[in-house]
Amino acid sequence: MRILLIADEPCKALWDYYDGERLKGIDLILSAGDLPPQYLSFLVTFSNCPLLYVHGNHDGVYDRQNPDGCIDIDGKVYQFEGIRIFGLGGSMAYNEGPYQYTERQMSSRVRRAKLSLMRSHGFDILLTHAPVRGIGDQEDLPHRGFAVFDTLIEKYHPRYMVHGHVHMNYNYNLPRTLQHKDTTIINAYERYLLDF
Repeated sequence: MRILLIADEPCKALWDYYDGERLKGIDLILSAGDLPPQYLSFLVTFSNCPLLYVHGNHDGVYDRQNPDGCIDIDGKVYQFEGIRIFGLGGSMAYNEGPYQYTERQMSSRVRRAKLSLMRSHGFDILLTHAPVRGIGDQEDLPHRGFAVFDTLIEKYHPRYMVHGHVHMNYNYNLPRTLQHKDTTIINAYERYLLDF
């Protein structure tokens, strides 16, 4: 299965210079947040496949305009063709903006999803906006990751974790993928193709 991962900045090749060939063969799109709702609606329309998303810390506009045809999996486990995807949007709280959480609040969100996680017997992909604390994050509070994500990886051993939030152009030495225990962690900034 081919999965298009997107986050943070619309890809010009898929948006400004659209060519339908670039979306051929895509079975699923996962958005890790901070993208305009019009962009997500455009992609789901022209790809003819499901688009699942979580909220980024700049997605307050979604409260007024949801991305048409897309599926919000924030706080839920969603199954697609046998693949279980658990979504947790938002970033570390650093101002009064929407979709921002303290470590304690994010841990509480994970506890609220416990029944869903038990029913699905875990998950194969963890889709978040923020990264894991100390793994692909930054030291400044707005771009710091959540330690509870490491707890989830330790407990459920997903094959992949997909996040955004830390733009690749913040530091050109940032790795796109990292291996952490049994999980491959992918920064979905702009776009990344995953063959699952």
